[in-house]
Amino acid sequence: METRVAILAIIVREGSFVSALNDLLHQYGAYIIGRMGVPYRARGVNIISVSIDAPADVISALSGKLGRLPGVTAKTVYAPEDALT
Repeated sequence: METRVAILAIIVREGSFVSALNDLLHQYGAYIIGRMGVPYRARGVNIISVSIDAPADVISALSGKLGRLPGVTAKTVYAPEDALT
C-alpha cells in the first residue's frame, strides 16, 4: 500500500477536548513519525504538529476527525510525492 508523508498542524483552543485529541492520535499511532506540542499560554492555545507516514485516506480520516472536535482546528500539508523517491 502506497503511503504519503504529511504534517498535521493542529490548534487547540479548548483544553477540555485534549483527551479526545490524544485518544485519536493514539489510535493512529502506528502511522505517526513524531509529534511536537507547544503551549502558547499568552494566547490561550496549544499548537501541535504531527508528522505522519500513512495512506492518503488514513491521513484524511485523521485530519477530519481532529477537525470535528470542538475547539480544534486541523490542516494537512503533504510532502511532494516526487521529493520522497
